[in-house]
Amino acid sequence: MNTDVFPDPNPCRVLGVLDDGAASLSATARAHLRSADRVIGGARTLALLEAEIRPDAERLDLTGKLSAVPGWVSEAREAGRKVVVLATGDPLCHGIAGFLAARLCVQAVEVLPNVSTLQLACARLKLVWQDARIVSIHAKDAGEWQVGAPPSHGLHALAQALRAHDRLLVLTSPENTPARIARLLLAEGQGEDFRMAVAERLLQPDERVRAELAPAEVAEAPPQAFADPNVVLLWRVRPRPNPVRFGLADRDYHQRQPDKGLITKQEVRAVSLARLQLRADSVVWDLGAGSGSVGLEAARLCPHGHVWAIEKNEADVAIARRNRDAFAVSNHTLVHGRAPEGLEAWPDPDAVFIGGSGGELSSLIALCLRRLRPGGHMVMNFVTLENLAVATQALKAMVATDALDWDVLQLQAARSRPILDMHRMAAENPVWIVCARKEAA
Repeated sequence: MNTDVFPDPNPCRVLGVLDDGAASLSATARAHLRSADRVIGGARTLALLEAEIRPDAERLDLTGKLSAVPGWVSEAREAGRKVVVLATGDPLCHGIAGFLAARLCVQAVEVLPNVSTLQLACARLKLVWQDARIVSIHAKDAGEWQVGAPPSHGLHALAQALRAHDRLLVLTSPENTPARIARLLLAEGQGEDFRMAVAERLLQPDERVRAELAPAEVAEAPPQAFADPNVVLLWRVRPRPNPVRFGLADRDYHQRQPDKGLITKQEVRAVSLARLQLRADSVVWDLGAGSGSVGLEAARLCPHGHVWAIEKNEADVAIARRNRDAFAVSNHTLVHGRAPEGLEAWPDPDAVFIGGSGGELSSLIALCLRRLRPGGHMVMNFVTLENLAVATQALKAMVATDALDWDVLQLQAARSRPILDMHRMAAENPVWIVCARKEAA
């Protein structure tokens, strides 16, 4: 062993274990287990390896007590006792080893990995996996997936990954089952895009691997249809869409009828999004979402972030939902309500877009700037002099007490229109784009 990497003479050994028990352990791992004074693991893993553990060794069940494990390890090491932690598969792939190393120190932990269950499932199916995305939904049960669910939902990471990858390897849980994954695919309109495989109870006598499953078929399966533990493999059977991310044409959006045109126009939308200074992981507020055009393009520009949108007009909410479905984004939460109601539950934003205020503009500006993260940007669109005046007065008042920069841009575009066999230029209504930037901490 390289002592530059592991200088500690008595590290905590984290052993990767598979469900065939001792047969999955190397001679070195088995020797560490047999000599351990304290063995920490889940109830099932401890039972699986009972015959390999010294009769006088202390056994500690970590089920539901993960936060206590670093203390158990430190206590044993300080007393000069040998301690082993049992983990499933590769302890550094959504396992406990990284958790321990972060709370102890790298030198205090030695990892003896095994084949991960995901790697084993791919081997059963002869599925190349070096370009696959690994997603763990082995988390607290958040219920069935609902379109527009926030990042706190246990299936949010999977919904996002489905948009960005062609192959996915999924670590499931007793609640987040293969059937629930299939229902997520159907809810997001991707039921025909993927095929599924479910690998159940790998390396156990009743092991079963089922491949080429259609999500619609799996979604209807009863709870007992797939034995636990299991893992799910997903692969695309239709090409992944490669949509335009920025500057979509106005005609690409559903708009209110017969009042077609109640949308942030393409030119204004492009400048507004540019001034928001979005990053891949930005949290964005879209207040007065209307047809949803600004927020939906922001969602595409922030694949690792999330957009929170609110709209008071019920008919516009329905239109915005149609647009969200059409543009296939999973990081956009749309609320029917009147800002600022409900904003206290939203996470602090990196960027705020105000397209409508409902008559409470001054207080809304103050709230947004108070919640805006340091270095964040707020952009507002106005077509009336009255709202422009309210906004600039509110910003002037706040400059005295806040580290704030702001400016106003007037944008007026003209678009060509046919006239006989020629074309003329027709002016669009002028729009004032008011931008404010909160100084970085």
